[in-house]
Amino acid sequence: MKRQTLIFGGDFSIPSSDPVLTPEKLCEGVKDLLAGADLRMFQLEEAYLKTPVERSVPGNLVASLDPVKGLVDLVTLSGNHFYDFKEAGVRDTIAWCEENGIAHAGGGMDEAEARKPAFVEKDGTKVGVLAYNAVGGKQQFAGPAQAGTAPINFFRAYTPVSALDTEAQRSGKQEFDNWSLKQPVQLEGEFMGANYVDPSALLKMAEEVAAAKKQCNVLIVYFHKGYVHRPVEVADWERLYAHIAIDAGADAVMASHSHVAHGFEVYKGRPIYHGLNNFVMYTPQLAPGFTGKVHGDAHNSEWVKNRIARFGFVPDPEYPTYPFRPESVYCPVAKLIIEDGRIVQSRVVLMKTEKSGIPYVHGHTETGQEIFDYLQKITDEAGLNVRLSWDGDEAVLTPKN
Repeated sequence: MKRQTLIFGGDFSIPSSDPVLTPEKLCEGVKDLLAGADLRMFQLEEAYLKTPVERSVPGNLVASLDPVKGLVDLVTLSGNHFYDFKEAGVRDTIAWCEENGIAHAGGGMDEAEARKPAFVEKDGTKVGVLAYNAVGGKQQFAGPAQAGTAPINFFRAYTPVSALDTEAQRSGKQEFDNWSLKQPVQLEGEFMGANYVDPSALLKMAEEVAAAKKQCNVLIVYFHKGYVHRPVEVADWERLYAHIAIDAGADAVMASHSHVAHGFEVYKGRPIYHGLNNFVMYTPQLAPGFTGKVHGDAHNSEWVKNRIARFGFVPDPEYPTYPFRPESVYCPVAKLIIEDGRIVQSRVVLMKTEKSGIPYVHGHTETGQEIFDYLQKITDEAGLNVRLSWDGDEAVLTPKN
């Protein structure tokens, strides 16, 4: 087995019918990166259609994906928008993958299909990928007879605000008996909601990881996870998912969803890319100045206002097709060096999305150092254990201790 390189990008969405910023133009900055790697993968953020359906837009057709034909070997399909066009979108996207010889994991016409690992093999090295939707919404989850994404289920619970104030509980001699709270109860007042891990879902995932590892040399587990539009923060549950995957046999963990980069971790010598951010992304419909229609509706001005209030940022008007947080311009791409069927080095390709909406790769230059410094900063601030170092035009991940 010879030395091989594997590229794994974050969220890829180019439903573009823009006559100027065409799909071909949007991809011009990543084509050489993909062409130069032995194995190429990314997260396909949305479903694509062969023919329009109700509430779809022209750019959501499979023709938008033409620029990456022959440049991608595997896509993950476990995003929180994969079921937006219901069965038609899932079916047509999978058909496009199979017609073009592209392996796929994380989405299917039922849960059994969505949970299957995908494999690609080159020069004697077999790489497997399992992909999961860890954020919902639950309408995106595949079921026994429903298309969608491979789920990592969670429970939603609501706690009385008064119960969150420990001092008030003590002074007022409040106490909630655990047994009584397992029964239906009537409680007054305000509540806070939170999602909690479903342990059976994690056990099932671990079993699937262990089984898939037996079928390949290198196994990657992808999670669609992370707090959207929130820089730095990597929640404990995210680390737990990744650690369980590695304990079960994964050689590397990839993730995206938050539309902003998150830091890196090494666990038991294996890399975790907690947030790859966007790979190529075109979403003008989320910009305050957008005047078109979305999914057949009038311009969603109310949602744009709510989005600004909910996530605490106003998109930069100089990025009309890329209306994310300012920090979202930094888009790391995972790069694994594989020798003799195992990962020998974990790297980051440094990429930045320009005002044009097109991402470009940067080496050890002034812009490259800017991206490098930001990625080290968010890794440190999240309390993760990776130190980045330059090796040529790329950053290498090494544990701090």
